[in-house]
Amino acid sequence: MKVQRVLVLVIGLVLLAGRTSFAQQQKPTTPPAPQGPVPSGVAPAPQQKAPPTIQVTTGLVHLVATVTDRHHDLVTDLDENDFKVAEDGVPQQIKFFGRETDLPLRIALLLDTSNSIRERLEFEQDAAIDFLYSVIRHNQDDRAFLMTFDNEPEVIQDYTGDLDLLSKAIRAQRAGGGTALNDAIVLASQKLLNSPPPTGKDTDVRRVMVLISDGDDNLSDHALSDAVEAAIRAEASIYCISTSTEWLSVDTGTPRKYHLEAGDKVLEEFADQSGGRVFFPYKVEDLAQSFLDIGDELRSQYFIAYAPSNPATNGKYRVIDVTTDRKGLTVRTRKGYYSTTAAAPVFAPPPGS
Repeated sequence: MKVQRVLVLVIGLVLLAGRTSFAQQQKPTTPPAPQGPVPSGVAPAPQQKAPPTIQVTTGLVHLVATVTDRHHDLVTDLDENDFKVAEDGVPQQIKFFGRETDLPLRIALLLDTSNSIRERLEFEQDAAIDFLYSVIRHNQDDRAFLMTFDNEPEVIQDYTGDLDLLSKAIRAQRAGGGTALNDAIVLASQKLLNSPPPTGKDTDVRRVMVLISDGDDNLSDHALSDAVEAAIRAEASIYCISTSTEWLSVDTGTPRKYHLEAGDKVLEEFADQSGGRVFFPYKVEDLAQSFLDIGDELRSQYFIAYAPSNPATNGKYRVIDVTTDRKGLTVRTRKGYYSTTAAAPVFAPPPGS
């Protein structure tokens, strides 16, 4: 009996040991999930299949500023200490500063060829050609392309520095159809973003859009805010030349608008939000000095960059205000941008514009 009891006890111990060993072999080898928050910078275990971490950076806000005095003459002798930058009323620290002089130009020339400007088409053509001959420089690697828009925008002449080629393309245009102005701005902005680089080592260029139109739009798929946003994404200043002679006074020598119609306000919106200018000429001769002024302005601007102190990436609009301590001076630049999670902020007009 004692021998049987001993055998039964031994067999029982063997069976118990076998079950324990088997259980240990079946136990998962994956370490348990950590308790509490995972320390920053520590990647989760692969078997947890956590979503990838998105790196969020605010990047720099880039501004190109033009400064003029009471006589509208350009002021080019300022330095970094003369400027103050605020975002939503909060002072910002300037990270980079420089004078943008003699940079190669990349120009989008937009010609309205819709029915609404039929009687002023010749004026548009003369104005466009005069502008190019006033601004394009052969020895500075400047390039321009011609885009027309009526029912839809179309690139007529791609990037070139050949003024004769551009002039012939401009003269060949005829008016007819509706007006897709906003669509033209969007397409031209995309083309400016992909402009050919300069031939030298320096890759910096000045992107400019010259819009010759009455400001009307009746066919675009894009809204006005889309068009302004696209232009400022491309960091392009829009210079508008109005073909409308309504409410235009010429008694003072220099043509002056004393009442703005809907199309006039659209042109002012493009210029104001992008840091450009709008002109209301009566005849081509009124533009000669203006074109020379634009050319000088494009090579007499200031480059300012700052890192936003507001880290939020909520896509909300932020107002930019650039001023100078010097009395009697006016600073003209873009008005703001939308914050974003991308590396570079996306600029756009304020809501409701």
